[in-house]
Amino acid sequence: MKALLYTGKTKNVYATEHEDQYILKFKDDVTGTDGVFDPGANTVGLTIAGAGKSGLKMTTHFFQLLNSKGIHTHFISSDIENATMTVRKAGVFGNGLEVICRFKAVGSFLRRYGAYCREGQDLDGFVEFTIKDDERGDPAISQDALALLNILSPDEYEKIRESTIRVCRLIKDELAGKNLELYDIKLEFGRDMQGNIILIDEISGGNMRVYKDGMYLEPLKLEKEFLS
Repeated sequence: MKALLYTGKTKNVYATEHEDQYILKFKDDVTGTDGVFDPGANTVGLTIAGAGKSGLKMTTHFFQLLNSKGIHTHFISSDIENATMTVRKAGVFGNGLEVICRFKAVGSFLRRYGAYCREGQDLDGFVEFTIKDDERGDPAISQDALALLNILSPDEYEKIRESTIRVCRLIKDELAGKNLELYDIKLEFGRDMQGNIILIDEISGGNMRVYKDGMYLEPLKLEKEFLS
């Protein structure tokens, strides 16, 4: 690794000897509030020993699966022991977007719309976009607003929405093979140096809610259940 470029909540980004590659260092910090883990939170809530390696194991599994299915991601390779992942360089949309795919009503969806739905209600892969903005609580944003603010064109929006549905259904089916049920998951996309839209960041217990027999599994428990 070369110079530290960016310190994130759950990962640090380093330069490499290749102009088109970065190294991500997974940390044991996880998002949450008041010491309680929450994949939808925008602050670091606690530190869980082993969370970095655990998240990288799941991320490696899913990115390799997606790459094998012809879905473009930034993943190149990983080093589990050192909790690092080599990725293709990619720029974000605006200051960063998060795309959430919801199969069940939990988390912020339930908090916002609880008068109209019940906890755990089927949502059939509902997709929503949020902008990364800690100060404003990562607000949801519509397709029209994304276009108006020159963050995403209508065509880019549709490509990302369709890719999100395909990716998340693959992940959901993969989890179901271990009797695990995906409730919701948060993805990120960017543009590679050739201008292609690709899946970036991570896919792990740190950005999804997964249940087994109706009980929520925290990230380390999820990784053990899934990869055992």
